[in-house]
Amino acid sequence: MNTLAGSMFDEDDLLPLSALQHMVFCERQAGLIHLEQTWADNAYTVEGDHLHRIVDGMSSDLRSDVLTRRGVTLKSFRLGVIGRADVVEFHSVDRVDSEGVCLPGRTGRWRPVPVEYKRGRPKAHRADEVQLCAQAMCLEEAFAVAVGTGVLFYGRTRRRSEVILSAELRALTERTAERLHTMMRSGRTPVCARTEQCDRCSLEPVCLPPSKSSKPSVRAYLDGVLSWSIKVEDQE
Repeated sequence: MNTLAGSMFDEDDLLPLSALQHMVFCERQAGLIHLEQTWADNAYTVEGDHLHRIVDGMSSDLRSDVLTRRGVTLKSFRLGVIGRADVVEFHSVDRVDSEGVCLPGRTGRWRPVPVEYKRGRPKAHRADEVQLCAQAMCLEEAFAVAVGTGVLFYGRTRRRSEVILSAELRALTERTAERLHTMMRSGRTPVCARTEQCDRCSLEPVCLPPSKSSKPSVRAYLDGVLSWSIKVEDQE
């Protein structure tokens, strides 16, 4: 397998694009999900799944010179990722000399813009932006056209937020992809210190188990999971 500085990744090397978001949020979470195949739902993940099902159930359409495609499969052999965009909007390009792509059955040229739907609000970390940037880089690779902006739509605020896909964000996305491949090759889940964001992670009960020295019972563990679930519901 090659690093990003070398040649392209092979088809068999492609990793889930969504893992980039997990890596930025918490590398241990990424290891638990993608190395150990561990997952658990909480109120936040269920709400997010519901939002994505609504988006997936909407049909593609053309309005105000914007063609909307949903559930678009994307891949990048440069980043070594594969996944799906919630929505890709193709904006009609007026000028003939403007950058754009030709679409089957459509006249003129169209500029692709990835749109990612999230359940909550804009966050302090850049996990959502990295995921969106990776989608844009997949589109650039597929269509051989520059994608300068993307859009994040947050369910709580019900607002679209335009994201400039800067050189700095692209570099962060590339570094995150490289760290992801390095982790997957190592086969080892990272060990991370506890932070405030652990309280909002659905994997907290399995990520941070009681110490072995305390020899907790199964009942104590289940009581801990129950109290954590109640705490999450109270935060909603």
